[in-house]
Amino acid sequence: MIDTPNKNNLSNDVVIKGSIKFANEFIFDGNLEGDITSADGILTVGENANVRGDVKSKIVIVKGKVHGNITVPERCELHAVRFALEDGATFLGKLEVTPNNAAIKDVAVAQNREPQKIGARR
Repeated sequence: MIDTPNKNNLSNDVVIKGSIKFANEFIFDGNLEGDITSADGILTVGENANVRGDVKSKIVIVKGKVHGNITVPERCELHAVRFALEDGATFLGKLEVTPNNAAIKDVAVAQNREPQKIGARR
């Protein structure tokens, strides 16, 4: 992979305690205790990533773990084999999980808490 000035990459051996702000495109594959924010950027949370904090970006692609709210104005992609919600979490929408061509499942869970912000605002 060729790095360009507009594309930043932190690999899986990086551990950060603090917040990250970026512009353009950012691939994070490490461990973070803090928030990741960008007004107009594209964030990819890599397969090895473990983020404990909130994520705010124009576009977010999640392949790893995010323990916090994800807020996006345009698009959020969740790449997962399984999907689980903890008690108190809210998911509004439709989810299709098809590992090994298994049956498609719809998930609609709503509780009396502030919803977690997953997906694009309308």
